[in-house]
Amino acid sequence: MQINVKKTYLLIIDNDKKRREQEPASLLTIHGETLQAMNLDDACRYLGYWGTRNGDMRATKEVVRQKIIAARDLIECHPLTPELATELFTSKGMGVFRFSAALFEWSGSESNDVKRLCVQAYKNAWHLPRSTASALFIFPENTCR
Repeated sequence: MQINVKKTYLLIIDNDKKRREQEPASLLTIHGETLQAMNLDDACRYLGYWGTRNGDMRATKEVVRQKIIAARDLIECHPLTPELATELFTSKGMGVFRFSAALFEWSGSESNDVKRLCVQAYKNAWHLPRSTASALFIFPENTCR
């Protein structure tokens, strides 16, 4: 198998701070060249996720947030029916969030931020100003009557 050693990095994932301090990262050599090890706080992409070697997934969360914003902005001033615009946002914006939410935890404030962006997108889909009350978009249908 061909490996481009200049573009390949050694990623050691270990969230145990004591062990990381006690045991230095081992080196890996391929075809006589030693791979560079990722720094602890450098984010890299691995299997579609951005994270650091200590398990910090903030970079992935920011990528997901930016994709939700892009999907929200895509349906601003759209010519579609509200139902189609909602479906478009759900497939482009929420699909990426659902995929990441199933694999790692989002804090309450991060989830609230995603919810706020989704409400803005649904308002865009229905051609409503952002100043419209959000309760109808957040609460279940039977609690708002």
